[in-house]
Amino acid sequence: MTALNALSQSPPAAHGTLRRLSQEFEAQAVSAMFQPVFAALPTDGPFGGGQAEAQWRPMLVDAIARDIARTGGFGIGDAVFRELLRAQEGGRSA
Repeated sequence: MTALNALSQSPPAAHGTLRRLSQEFEAQAVSAMFQPVFAALPTDGPFGGGQAEAQWRPMLVDAIARDIARTGGFGIGDAVFRELLRAQEGGRSA
């Protein structure tokens, strides 16, 4: 059973839960897009971050991505939210 089928066969989820899941999905997508960009930045800057900076950088990118998604993002979360609602509505009528 796919996740989409499981969603459509379950009782209607609250809009808030679907919105939160959509936002989390967008944050993951944005983080995946930003990881290569930040990986290309040198870690020998004015503070000499080196290996420690390289270790913490993925968490910084994740935090930036969550903030972007929380403040509107690129529209990925909205599209996912609409599709989840559409899948949920389809499950109710079946």
